[in-house]
Amino acid sequence: MSDPVLRLEAVEKRYNRGRPNEIAVLRGASLTVSPGEVVALVAPSGAGKSTLLHIAGLLDTPDAGRVEIAGQDMGRASDNARTAARRSRIGFIYQFHHLLPEFTAEENIVLPQLANGVPKAEAEAHARDLLGQVGIAERAGHRPAAMSGGEQQRAAFCRALANKPALLLADEPTGNLDPATSDRVFEALMALVRGRGLAALIATHNLELAGRMDRVLRLEAGVLV
Repeated sequence: MSDPVLRLEAVEKRYNRGRPNEIAVLRGASLTVSPGEVVALVAPSGAGKSTLLHIAGLLDTPDAGRVEIAGQDMGRASDNARTAARRSRIGFIYQFHHLLPEFTAEENIVLPQLANGVPKAEAEAHARDLLGQVGIAERAGHRPAAMSGGEQQRAAFCRALANKPALLLADEPTGNLDPATSDRVFEALMALVRGRGLAALIATHNLELAGRMDRVLRLEAGVLV
């Protein structure tokens, strides 16, 4: 098997450290996600799924433990190196699309590429290709307000993959959609992930969707099982 894209080892995270109301959210959580592997992360609300994803995505730092992205220990990396890794190696998807409302679907996908130094013409062609892959090529010139919820979320998937990351992190990516739309959007996401051989960690409350992934990890009392 290929070396993991994401490795967490004995990660701990506490809030209000040293105070009487200290909360231990992660108590030694460990996992690996390899290229081409789609892993579901399930847990009750408030159990720490988002905290774990933020640590894996270098948006937060653990109190203890090790975070590796593509074999690099990011706990020892500089702020600039962490920012560069987030920009080029990691894609994020959230429950709400967070598309920039003043820009079209295509422009929302082009902008992160421009920030990463991709020539404009190349970025536009890649954006159109991604939108075509998720079945909304005809919506490229529409702003988010003119798109349905499912279309907005598919555009957000494309934006997350714009810079060709090795790792995709998703936090309830279909949680804001009705069941029928959720199923269609999930299939579009899986096609993108499988087609690109990404390592993906997807948090979801939907056990039926979780069962369609390669592995299911449950966060229980701050530990992954």
